[in-house]
Amino acid sequence: MASNSGGAGGESVELLGGDVPTANRFLFELDGVEIGVFRELHGLQVTVAVEEVREGGQNSFHHRVPGRMSWPNLVFKRGVTSGNALFDWLSKSSGEGFATSGNKLVRSTGAVTALDHQGTRLRAWELIDVFPVRWKGPDFSVDSQDALEEELEIAHHGFRAQDK
Repeated sequence: MASNSGGAGGESVELLGGDVPTANRFLFELDGVEIGVFRELHGLQVTVAVEEVREGGQNSFHHRVPGRMSWPNLVFKRGVTSGNALFDWLSKSSGEGFATSGNKLVRSTGAVTALDHQGTRLRAWELIDVFPVRWKGPDFSVDSQDALEEELEIAHHGFRAQDK
């Protein structure tokens, strides 16, 4: 099994699946229910703002301390499917579904799980307080030979890395 000694504190860290995993297979789940396998995911990142604190009497130095964390929206892409799970979720979070729930947003727990070539779960990221903010359907053109694709954009309040 391949390993890397670049972990915090110099400990040995095993690579997922024993080899360098590829980023082409992952699953999206919502409250434990499989929504599906997507072709692309963008935005799985966190940024920590850096605040500068100037110390009185010390004009040539300022302290740099961690500030607020921020997470961009996630954008998923996949081929169009016959299922309506994305629309059902979107309907509950906006429009009449939102009004029916007394204008209260029901946030969900999401998960993105990396899969190996055999479908074994390697690593997951649990998404906190997820809700959909955009769905985009396929572009149509008589000149196009492109596959029919859909996009889902979700907002969240951060994520936690999970073992399998």
